[in-house]
Amino acid sequence: LDDNFASIVVAAKWGRNVYDSIQKFLQFQLTVNISILSLNVICAIIGTKCPLTVLHLLWLNLIMDSAASLALASEPPTDDLLMRPPTNRNDSIITKQMLINMIGMACYEVGIMLFLLHDYKWIPDLVVDPRDPMTGPKSRHGTMLFNIFVL
Repeated sequence: LDDNFASIVVAAKWGRNVYDSIQKFLQFQLTVNISILSLNVICAIIGTKCPLTVLHLLWLNLIMDSAASLALASEPPTDDLLMRPPTNRNDSIITKQMLINMIGMACYEVGIMLFLLHDYKWIPDLVVDPRDPMTGPKSRHGTMLFNIFVL
């Protein structure tokens, strides 16, 4: 520890960078969880089997937690962080704009998933053959839905 003003500036810059990274991670993670929860609730209400199984949900959380934390935590701080005013300690870490972004993206993801869940005949190379459980619409269709949700 020292009394150098440059050290205080660097600490403030890194502190704001960590705060921004936590906000980005929360926005990403909560968007995925809102989407998964909404998709499961809607499928339960309309009586359709949910395309994401329990194993898919665990895998999604594992992928989303580790990949997002690595990607969002590795951003270096910029000098622009020092230009904005400090954040009030009583302010919520989730801002109103973040909430709007999360709900908007979750609605988009759920809409795409529901569309692909019920209207899959236009997907290329998806052979609808219910006699073959390994290549029938359930297995290939479910795999496509999982991959599309991850992307």
